[in-house]
Amino acid sequence: MSAASATARQTLEINKLHKRLRRNVGQAIADYDMIQDGDKVMVCLSGGKDSYTMLDILLNLQKHAPIQFEIIAVNLDQKQPGFPEHILPEYLTEMDVPFHIIEKDTYSIVKEIVPEGKTTCGICSRLRRGSLYGYARQNGITKIALGHHRDDIIETAFLNMFYGSKLKAMPPKLLSDDKTNILIRPLAYCKESDILRYSNHKNFPIIPCNLCGAQQNLQRQVIKDMLQGWEKQQPGRLENIFRSLQNISPSQLADNTLFNFKDLETHRQTATDKEDQDHDDRQSPALARQ
Repeated sequence: MSAASATARQTLEINKLHKRLRRNVGQAIADYDMIQDGDKVMVCLSGGKDSYTMLDILLNLQKHAPIQFEIIAVNLDQKQPGFPEHILPEYLTEMDVPFHIIEKDTYSIVKEIVPEGKTTCGICSRLRRGSLYGYARQNGITKIALGHHRDDIIETAFLNMFYGSKLKAMPPKLLSDDKTNILIRPLAYCKESDILRYSNHKNFPIIPCNLCGAQQNLQRQVIKDMLQGWEKQQPGRLENIFRSLQNISPSQLADNTLFNFKDLETHRQTATDKEDQDHDDRQSPALARQ
């Protein structure tokens, strides 16, 4: 294959990738009515591949959407040692994207509270949420956009099952506990592998998370490795798992708060001979009576 042919093929693949991401984000927004006319959307930008991709796709959709909505990129500078404070402002200024940097030393708080060697993700994420929610309330933000993708949602479901004894994940759209903020996850239908390829192609100025980047034995990483192993054994399995989160049958589970199992007797009906015959015919179609 000539260099020109290889370049043309690569361009075609990237165009298909961009269209797929754009379609998936657009579909998620439509399915959950994430963004409405007049919304002021705060895109939480961490400097990682997911949030960069989310911002890029939302900006593209904003240009062609049949509704009007604002976008403001917001980053929380947690005062981590060595954090390159210039990268995001320079990138966003170049892209002509409105932005704000929240400066709050949550790094020191995390280091003070969490014992050496323990996972920092839980307390770190709670402190981040508090700072971002507060900014949103004070600045007329109507939607907070987070960069969690399909794989994050699936991993969270298994984390909650394995370590929390709960059947829950990350919803594409959520009202915060204090009822003051609405969170959206526009990348809910997007595969992490697609986001990684797109991010590499766009050459986003990635900022690694040095606070927890060295914690390789996190529970989430164990779950991620397990799921990726399943996907290699049977491609498409992760998509089926995600779709199952959209297709819940409470009567086929065991939660008494979601389905009234105790009073099923009050709904039972007495079967007639005709119903017995119909049941037999469904069970054995080859012997069905005409």
